[in-house]
Amino acid sequence: MDYSHITMRLGEQIRQRRLNRGLTQVRLAALAGITRQKIIAIERGDLSVGMMAYARVLGALDCELTVVPAAMPTLDEIQGVFD
Repeated sequence: MDYSHITMRLGEQIRQRRLNRGLTQVRLAALAGITRQKIIAIERGDLSVGMMAYARVLGALDCELTVVPAAMPTLDEIQGVFD
């Protein structure tokens, strides 16, 4: 799996968690002790963001990172790709 895809998925999950908790990017940045620009970069899956920034954001969201094997897409998920 391409590492840029991993950071994009992680950023999307962080964004969704932030929204589910009713937090703005500014508020999450304040809770994590980083800048709003860094939150934007994380949510976009920017490859230049360091692990410490991710750790601070995950901590502010009361989350932890779990490593799981990548799964192959199901036939239902790729339906229509080759039409």
